[in-house]
Amino acid sequence: MNHPADNPVLEVRELSVGYKNTPVLRGLNFAYERGQFISLLGPNGAGKTTLLRTLSRHLPPVSGAIQVRGRPLEKLSALELARIMAVVLTDKITPPLLTVEEFVALGRYPHTDYLGRLRPEDRARIHGALDDVRAGYLRQRQFSDLSDGERQKVLIARALAQEPQLLLLDEPTVHLDLRHRIEVMTILRDLCRHQGITVVASLHDVDVAAKISDRVAFIKNSGMMAWGSPESILTAGSVAELYDFDQAVFDSALGGLEIRGSVTAGRVFVVGGMGSAAAVYRMLTKKGFAIATGVLQQHDLDFHVARALGADCISVEPMEPVNGAGLDQARRLLATCDLVVDTGFAVGPANQGNVELLTTALAQGKTVLSLRENGAALLSGAGSAHLYPCRDADQFLHLLDSTVLTNAMQQEEHA
Repeated sequence: MNHPADNPVLEVRELSVGYKNTPVLRGLNFAYERGQFISLLGPNGAGKTTLLRTLSRHLPPVSGAIQVRGRPLEKLSALELARIMAVVLTDKITPPLLTVEEFVALGRYPHTDYLGRLRPEDRARIHGALDDVRAGYLRQRQFSDLSDGERQKVLIARALAQEPQLLLLDEPTVHLDLRHRIEVMTILRDLCRHQGITVVASLHDVDVAAKISDRVAFIKNSGMMAWGSPESILTAGSVAELYDFDQAVFDSALGGLEIRGSVTAGRVFVVGGMGSAAAVYRMLTKKGFAIATGVLQQHDLDFHVARALGADCISVEPMEPVNGAGLDQARRLLATCDLVVDTGFAVGPANQGNVELLTTALAQGKTVLSLRENGAALLSGAGSAHLYPCRDADQFLHLLDSTVLTNAMQQEEHA
């Protein structure tokens, strides 16, 4: 499942974890290397938190071995473990009457004397930990007065004050707004890159895991379904199987999920390319339209979004001009659609065929919505009365909902 690492920070062999000798996860074998960001992905209840609590010695293992820096976990004293490993779990912490600086100072206990006295170097490390998480400005605030995002950063600062080599976090972005989610994940990534700390975090955000992780583990069905780089194991099929969904598709080229919709409206042919159609596909999907599109060059952003959303997509090889068989297929597909959209794609020698698709649609009396600034000039001629220019996305969405467009399409059906 995983090749042994050279001098791993943490290694497990045939590990089973659970409660009261009842395994939740069985037969785990993996090793975490220095400076890696490892994401644990899986549905709720799969065992991610149980695994983290076992690795951090909050729970005893059911069976198997855990080694930290080459030593058995159970052989390490609490002080020795605290100098290597720090933990940020989801337990609600509300210490009374402590400032942020005083709270972060609690993380220095592995390095102080038996009276807990702080030396100048301890104070410097406390301030440095707060600066590392961009929370130095909170130093004199009461911990109990912090927002969720501020509190999470301070919890990480307390963990950093321990000067750990390994940092375990359980859902570090839960309940955070977008700004703090991004900030916390960026901080954790930088800890790996710049301080060589190994970060292990349970996450629900596949998009973030794809962009930030060095290794990803799929936790489900009492074990580890997959382990490896996100580029190798995060695929449309594997993510759908992990979370048991069929209305969303993970696209590795996009690095994220696309949400499919139910078809409740008409069928639309979209003429796009060079990234101009991605937002249009999503708008149409939200409105319940079935989408056909082309002719797109493979590896174009539009190609990946269209495919992830389940559109009927006509494509050609990268750099291949839009003509020949691909263009003929697109014409046949266009003929089956109620509405045509011009996304305003840049026009060049290679995609003149897509301009022909638009002029053909107008000549056939099809309604064309155009997001092109000079659409009237480019598509002037026969059928231009069926051309509806849209100055922006809001007007485009308004026209999709308008009775004017509905009436125009009904006239075409009866023509």
